[in-house]
Amino acid sequence: MFRNFKMVSQVVFGRGCFNQLDEILSFQRVKSSSFVVFLVDHVFENSEFKSRIPAHDQDMIIWADTDDEPKTSYVDKLVEKVKSFSSDLPAGVVGIGGGSAMDLAKAVSLMLANPGSAADYQGWDLIKKPAVWHAAVPTLSGTGAEVSRTTVLTGPQKKLGINSDYTVFDQIVLDPELIAGVPKEQWFYTGMDCYIHCVESLQGTFLNAFSQSYGEKSMDLCREVFLQDPSDSADKLMMASYFGGMSIAYSQVGICHALSYGLSFVLGLHHGIGNSVAFDYLEEYYPEGVREFRQMMEKHEIMLPRNLVSGLSDEKLEKMIDVALVLSPLWENALGKDWAEIMTRDKIRQLYQRM
Repeated sequence: MFRNFKMVSQVVFGRGCFNQLDEILSFQRVKSSSFVVFLVDHVFENSEFKSRIPAHDQDMIIWADTDDEPKTSYVDKLVEKVKSFSSDLPAGVVGIGGGSAMDLAKAVSLMLANPGSAADYQGWDLIKKPAVWHAAVPTLSGTGAEVSRTTVLTGPQKKLGINSDYTVFDQIVLDPELIAGVPKEQWFYTGMDCYIHCVESLQGTFLNAFSQSYGEKSMDLCREVFLQDPSDSADKLMMASYFGGMSIAYSQVGICHALSYGLSFVLGLHHGIGNSVAFDYLEEYYPEGVREFRQMMEKHEIMLPRNLVSGLSDEKLEKMIDVALVLSPLWENALGKDWAEIMTRDKIRQLYQRM
């Protein structure tokens, strides 16, 4: 059986296209009382950008706390907040921000339509009812969250996405002007998430012509942005993120992402930093990619955090390993069906201890 996967149904791209968001949302406001939930990264709460959000009087703006990786418990709180705001479901949920804000918007739109806690749905195809209409406006580029069928969440026992066709956004608004002025390290680490997506997808055992086509174009764009500094780097990074996200729709990521999930769950590292930390120790598996990654770090004067696992208790180290091992599709993509014989607990422990 071939995967019949869901894609974002509507996309607008171009500098200044954010100004069309109000018109786009007007098609969802079928009643005069229809309201939209804007779930916006809290970094914009005291910025000029706040005044550009096309919120109507009846709408709800939530300033999402993205200091930590998205948690299932936080999603549950946000859902209750929306339900307390109105007894009706919103006409739409719009996530504005980086990967965390977009993942929160996905999760809230899903959980407004499905019972229980977000933690109940961490896994593959557990969601039973379609989400509330939801849209994304990325203000960071690299995660591919704008096109993926996953909302990555940290639950009480594991870090694992809600993977479902219902997770996919109905609309995305790709305005390169919105990623201008991002702090350099955040820009770099988020972009490296995209670059590492491509390395892992293109070297994976699940690779086919569909994934390869998107992955190779995304890789080319990443190289331009991080090794050549083109004048239109924001436009190119935004498209690299889009293509990078598409490349894993028919493929998967690999060793780095699996290890990053463990780092994030135990140490609270943000996804992009966690990927970068882990990737720097994976030359054995991705030699060309790691060498090029180090060239990019050197060019942009990025210094990775070191000795993160030093002094960590055995209990926390074992939990890191547990979280990484849950992600069997990632390991299989990287190492094949016999991955468990290659990547033992001892091997994973040794990799973590180097970090």
